[in-house]
This record gives sequence, structure tokens and C-alpha cells, in this order.
Amino acid sequence: MLLFVDYEHSDWYKTERGAKTQAARTWITYRLEDLSGQHCLLVRYDRVTPELVDDLDISAVFISGNATDLDRYDRAALGPLGSIVRESGRPVFGFCGGHQFMSMALGAAVVDIDVPANQRGSERLTQLPDGRDFEFGYYSIDVLADHPLLAGVGPDPVFRHAHGLHVPTPPDGFEVLASTAITPVQLAINEERRAVGTQFHPEYWTDEHPAGRTLIANFLTWAGVVD
Repeated sequence: MLLFVDYEHSDWYKTERGAKTQAARTWITYRLEDLSGQHCLLVRYDRVTPELVDDLDISAVFISGNATDLDRYDRAALGPLGSIVRESGRPVFGFCGGHQFMSMALGAAVVDIDVPANQRGSERLTQLPDGRDFEFGYYSIDVLADHPLLAGVGPDPVFRHAHGLHVPTPPDGFEVLASTAITPVQLAINEERRAVGTQFHPEYWTDEHPAGRTLIANFLTWAGVVD
């Protein structure tokens, strides 16, 4: 059984866009089930525990993105999920905010994206209401190394981006496999931990841009979740 952790704060679900996010979580859960051939349990971040992971013999943990500022979260409520990332020994895949959470749990920093001067005006960029920069839309990443995770995605794979924060330096033991000019760590992995973090959203693949589906399927094989 897979575990899909909803890392979104409950406050977000009270907003106008919250219902759409909730529906997307279910849709992604079904996508993970279809790719793996396993059941996938959707659990909120503040209700997941290491005991649950052990009792259900979870084969891999996926962590969703989030739209809520980090300072809104109760750090104590995030403790059990952090323990799962650090100590469970299960494969972990963090999508966008999930990648950021995983990186923080392993000692890395998360900061606002710092847009280079030559990227100002890029079509990839928009701005949040508070003026912060936001990389948004379906755009390619720059692949930096060959790896089984990237088999079949092509030389310029396109993924959905939706982030104003990033991890400028990955945690110890992680290798960076892909970047963009705006976000230098777009894909990082730790072979020993069987951990993957993407600043982009592979779970939002489309018929026009199917690379995310391929990447997640490759992860399931690479991590030993499926044959």
C-alpha cells in the first residue's frame, strides 16, 4: 500500500480555491493507485504517524505540495511526518512543497526563489498578490545527469511548475539531477534513502505533457515498490 500525505494546511481548505485542491488530492491518489497497482491511502499531514506506516507496511510515501505559508504550521504537528522522512526507511517522494518539507526534515533550508537578473520578464514568472515571484506553468527542465528516474522522459521534459519557494542547496547525500535558470534544484535524489524531491509537480501530468507519469512510474521501479 502507498501513502499519500496531504501536506496542505486546513486554513487553505477554507479559501475559495480550497475545494479544488481537495478534489485534486483524490484525483492524484487514484493516479498513484493506477501507476502502482496498489491501494493508496490519503492522510492529512497532522494525522500521519510512524506507527501507521509500520502497521500498514507502507511501501512508499508521497508528500503533496502546499499553498500555505510555512509559519502557519504547528511545528509539533509536523513532527511525526518528519520522523517518517528521517527514520522509516521507506521510499519517499516529495512533490514541490513536499520536497521542501522533506529537505527541511533532513536539515536543508527553504527560501524565496531568487530570480536572476537575466530571467526578469521570463514567461515562466508571475507574481503573487504580495509581490513575491512565482514560477508557474508547464515548462521544461534542464536535465543534468543520466539516471533511471529520467528514462524515457526525453531531453527536454516538460512538467508543471507552481512555486515561490525553493531549496537552494539539497540535504546532505542528495544529488541534483535537474534544474532551471530560476530554480537550481528542480530534482534531487538520495540513492541510499530511496528519496526523491521535485520542485515541479510531476503528479499533474497531461496528455500533452506526460513526462510526470513516466517519472513517477520510474520512481516506483527504482525504489523497489513495483517490479
